[in-house]
Amino acid sequence: MAVQRNPPPMTADERATLDGWLDFYRATLESKCEGLTDDQLRTASCAPSPLSLFGLVQHLAEVERNWFRRVLARERVDAIYPSTSDNGRDDGFTVADGAGFGEALATWRAEVAASRANSAGRDLGATSPYGGGEVSLRWIFSHMIAEYARHCGHADLIRERIDGAAGI
Repeated sequence: MAVQRNPPPMTADERATLDGWLDFYRATLESKCEGLTDDQLRTASCAPSPLSLFGLVQHLAEVERNWFRRVLARERVDAIYPSTSDNGRDDGFTVADGAGFGEALATWRAEVAASRANSAGRDLGATSPYGGGEVSLRWIFSHMIAEYARHCGHADLIRERIDGAAGI
């Protein structure tokens, strides 16, 4: 079944516009992974970078968890994917041997659902403690849209390298 990508509304209020853009980019990421095998999803962008579509999905599950659960809702939740880097931060980019994409996709979808639930009904000006100050839900939405837009660009290039499919 093809991923449904709805364009963001062009004349909506601020909240609907932010929700629309974030959901559009979420769907774009998922569509870039559609129809590929686990091995193809593990294909790195280009040497020396190990960046893959599989790793992007894992990373964005971590990012969703961080901003909408840890920061916004102040939940105490552990990282989904253990760090494999020397500095203790991997942020999900590394795909473990034996990991299946179906599970990673289900985890990402669950984090997206939690993000939607945690932000529903909150005013965009509502703040949460962060980094010794405060961060608003508006800022979190803006950051997440930028995060997804950047990584959807990566995903487009990776997918084009795998099978020639290009464009958003």
